[in-house]
Amino acid sequence: QVQLVESGGDLVQAGGSLRLSCAASGRALSINAMGWHRQAPGKQREWVAGITLGGITKYADSVKGRFTISSDNAKNTVYLQMYSLKPEDSAVYYCSVRIGSAWSYESGVWGQGTQVTVSS
Repeated sequence: QVQLVESGGDLVQAGGSLRLSCAASGRALSINAMGWHRQAPGKQREWVAGITLGGITKYADSVKGRFTISSDNAKNTVYLQMYSLKPEDSAVYYCSVRIGSAWSYESGVWGQGTQVTVSS
């Protein structure tokens, strides 16, 4: 079973930036994609960004142009560089990984998340 550990969340002012990290660990990992999600209080968890092993990236419209996802495949680590943060970006951020055709969240696997709070 994969374990996910997110870090890097903080309290920042609107317009600021943050870099989140997520390290995946476990036996015989063969990760072919990684992603970020977030959940604000009272809202459903939403997908934010994803990256494949080959470096193809996709973003939710709400973060496109402001967030950049990247990964270090050798370290099974994914990053989320966030710029021009807005109060509506405040949420707990979680990562996910795809092994084979299955995403970790399909098995109910999530990390503890990392809190991002953007003050206006």
